[in-house]
Order: sequence, then C-alpha cells, then structure tokens
Amino acid sequence: QVQLVESGGGLVRPGGSLRLSCAASGSIYSLNAMAWYRQVAGAQRELVARISSSGSASYADFVKGRFTVSRDNAINTMYLQMEFLKPEDTAVYLCSAQTTYYVGGSRLSYTELWGQGTAVTVSP
Repeated sequence: QVQLVESGGGLVRPGGSLRLSCAASGSIYSLNAMAWYRQVAGAQRELVARISSSGSASYADFVKGRFTVSRDNAINTMYLQMEFLKPEDTAVYLCSAQTTYYVGGSRLSYTELWGQGTAVTVSP
C-alpha cells in the first residue's frame, strides 16, 4: 500500500507564509513528477506547481514569485513554500505523485497517487 499525506496547512494573515509538506510512504520504488494542486469548494481543481524527479519546477502564473516547490528524494517528500499569501490563496491544497511501487516480490506497478489535502486559510 502506498499513500501521500499532506501537512502544514493552517490559518495565516495576508502577507504571511506557510510551508506545506507532502510525504509518500509505502512500498515505493520511485516517485517521478510530483505536483501541488488547490481546490476551492464549487470550483475546479487548479495546478499550482509541478516538479520533476530531477528538480525542474514550473508554476502557475498566479503563484510565480511567491511560491517555491522543492523535493527531497531521499525521504520521498515534496514541499511548497508559500510567501506573501493572499486571501485568494485560500483553498485545500492537494499533492499528487506519479508513483512506481512494488506489488509483490519484485513486481512493479504504476499509479498517480493523490493525498487527502491540507486546508490553507488566508484571512486577517
């Protein structure tokens, strides 16, 4: 069994900072591209940032210059450092990972894992 767990969300004032973590666990062989999304109730999920296995990152225009995605492959964890937060950044943040994992012995399978999300609220 493999899973992703996000943490680090909370309530922060406009202009403040938060650091989110996304930790993968289980019988993981490798994590390829990983990404952060966010979702507000009633709206479509939107891509925030993506990072390749080699560390190449890309960002949505609405977070460029404010958010930084990184990963530590040694501990199967991705981070999202969020600076200069705005009220419109309020959302549930979810992570995803293209995951190759063991299904028994040396057999491998592939899936796109999703976490359950961590809530970020930006409010005075």
